[in-house]
Amino acid sequence: MDYYDQTYDLSQLKSVDFVMIPFNDARYLAHTMLSFGFENGDYVGVSVEVRLEKGESYDAAIGLFNQFELIYVVADERDLIRVRTEYRDVDVLIYPTKATPEQGRKLFADIMKRVNKLKDEPEYYDTLSNNCTTNIVQHINTLTPDAIPHDFRVLLPGYADNLAYDLGLIDNSVPFAEARRRARVNDLALRYRDDLHFSQRIRGQDVPQNKLR
Repeated sequence: MDYYDQTYDLSQLKSVDFVMIPFNDARYLAHTMLSFGFENGDYVGVSVEVRLEKGESYDAAIGLFNQFELIYVVADERDLIRVRTEYRDVDVLIYPTKATPEQGRKLFADIMKRVNKLKDEPEYYDTLSNNCTTNIVQHINTLTPDAIPHDFRVLLPGYADNLAYDLGLIDNSVPFAEARRRARVNDLALRYRDDLHFSQRIRGQDVPQNKLR
């Protein structure tokens, strides 16, 4: 795995997307992430995961017993998505949220604050209480108390997109089944896997001609 330094201008942050990756073998389980879009076309994803050591593999049951450390993976969106669509062969659903740029900036800053805190104060991952989805909920509720209430769909994140839909955090102007169909990006991710404008392409966005070169 390669690491690199990157600087982002928060004044240019324009969007926040909710990303969900359902488990193939358990409909009620999923991995969830956030992706932040910037005016220059950059998209940076944040994925809360278990920090696997050599020889370890994820197991939801084992994750209940303080066997995995918690890590925030901050990465280029292309890397986070392609590892799922191409190597793990799972669906990737991207839902644009209704967060304003200002809300997005505050959310990004709160997440980075926790990233830095974990560096000094490591924590264990917990399948039920300290996982990808509960941490997203915690960040949102820190900024807007009780925006996301206690709900079984937080504990069973395979239904997290349905919860976001019911709460109006994502577009709910169309039936949920249609919103879910539109959110799946696998085919586009494969088609544009090497495109310089990968993130725009998988969202069906137009790329100005002067940016194609």
